[in-house]
Amino acid sequence: MELKREIRRWDLVLLLINNIIGAGIFGLSSKIFALSGIYSVLALFACGFIIFILVLSFAEVASRFNKTGGPYLYTLKAFGQWPAFIIGWLILITRLSTYAALVNLLVTYLSYFHPLFAETEMYRFGVIILITALLTLVNYLGVKNSTLLNNTLGIVKLVPLTVFIIAGFFFINPELVAFEQPLPSLSDFSSSVFVLIFAFTGFEATLVNTGEVRDPKKSIPFALITAIFFIAIFYGLIQMVSIGTLPGLATSDKPLTDAAQIFMGPAGAVFISAGAILSISGTLNAVMLVGSRVPYALSVEQQFPKFFSYLHPTFRTPTYSLLVFSAVSLIASLSGSFIYAVSISVISKILILLTVCAALIRFRLKDKAVKTGQSFYKLPYGYFFAISGIFACIWLLFSAEQEEFMDVLITTLVGMILFGIYRLISAQKNKS
Repeated sequence: MELKREIRRWDLVLLLINNIIGAGIFGLSSKIFALSGIYSVLALFACGFIIFILVLSFAEVASRFNKTGGPYLYTLKAFGQWPAFIIGWLILITRLSTYAALVNLLVTYLSYFHPLFAETEMYRFGVIILITALLTLVNYLGVKNSTLLNNTLGIVKLVPLTVFIIAGFFFINPELVAFEQPLPSLSDFSSSVFVLIFAFTGFEATLVNTGEVRDPKKSIPFALITAIFFIAIFYGLIQMVSIGTLPGLATSDKPLTDAAQIFMGPAGAVFISAGAILSISGTLNAVMLVGSRVPYALSVEQQFPKFFSYLHPTFRTPTYSLLVFSAVSLIASLSGSFIYAVSISVISKILILLTVCAALIRFRLKDKAVKTGQSFYKLPYGYFFAISGIFACIWLLFSAEQEEFMDVLITTLVGMILFGIYRLISAQKNKS
């Protein structure tokens, strides 16, 4: 029994957009402005340029595969079981931490409608539990239902953001967007780019669902390049409007709502807040769709217990993989905070991106030794882009806090220990 290939080319574009937009841009506009001021716009485009280089490497590597697994599967074929498990584990960590970050951000935006959502733990817990339960049900009922919800929310989320950009441009204060401020330190600028990785990524995990994509060798390169190009422009416009209309941007925890309050009044603030909630909900659905496939992919390759690869006989969804992912996400969400979860997720994502760039080089070297006879998208100047991506990832890692880096390292070691125990148990069962 296999997963259903229900994700078409434009479905994949919307899935990528939904996995990326609606996450960082609603919470990070103020964070990067506090670090780099007006130059946060340049930091945004610098991050977009780096991501585009990485996406090109992903486009070639991903087009070589048609199975579920994404970067985990690429690493398995390029470097073997242990590195692959580490990457699979990191993808799982990024999905869990991203879910925790976003569902807490959603509650923050709900507090605009009633302060109890920010002040009372019972209300916050109730919202998180309800959202997680509903998304689990949607994803349990099949990938077609999840894709339909994803496409709907993906389109809906662009409406308030587009209105925000168009209306906001008429109210931009030229003094606020003048590049007359002192240049930020290299450390602060680098930190801005580092944090923005959260707002630009999600595409690497979306590719885990390759086994449910129609004609992945053509659909994936097209969808990756189209989505990232669109998102970079969209983000730049949103940040420019936020800076030009909100004098207190650096201290705002709901920057888009606070900006809309100024130039569209209370009705505009309600509109943007409601849009943020729908947007983040769409991203949460995409995160759950992808995250629930990671344990499944690991199980198929015999690196997770067998029951994770169980598929529902009717819906063909990885039932136990989904339920376990939902339960752990819920625990992380109830105990986590937005910005800390962002930092943990970003470090893990950068390590994944670096590994896929290295995998491109590895596959190119294998191609020289063995003629595979397979057709795939071949990136012009592939070695150049892969090496550039590796150096960019190393630079970004130097912007991470040592404590957060250690947390990721400890989490990775825990995963390796669990994998080692699982392999020992499996070996003993095979002997008996």
